[in-house]
Amino acid sequence: MTIYGDGEQTRDFLNVRDVAMANLEAALTSGVRGVFNLGSSTRITINELARMIQEACGVQVGWRYAPPRKGDVRHSLADTSAAHEAFGFMPRVLLAEGLREYMSWIRSDLISMEQTLHQAKGKQ
Repeated sequence: MTIYGDGEQTRDFLNVRDVAMANLEAALTSGVRGVFNLGSSTRITINELARMIQEACGVQVGWRYAPPRKGDVRHSLADTSAAHEAFGFMPRVLLAEGLREYMSWIRSDLISMEQTLHQAKGKQ
């Protein structure tokens, strides 16, 4: 895994289920109009994210540092207060939980793909 910069830059990650729920909540709330920021309202460093990915994978995946990318934002944190006020947006899925679910999905998808390939070879 390549980390650009020192890895201490921060980001605000949001699970796709929370994005879907926010869209549904906004659509079901009458009078909601406009553009809204969505996020978890939590900062996490890229170094922390790399450690969490390793933990979710259950495998020691090394990383290397590369020079920072030109124009990269050092810190990012979403202000979700307007979305909360307009349609009650609150993130529900913690980053670690979402990463574990994603890795579980990847594993099951790989097993399913292997079974499909095995069955296809058996029919030849």
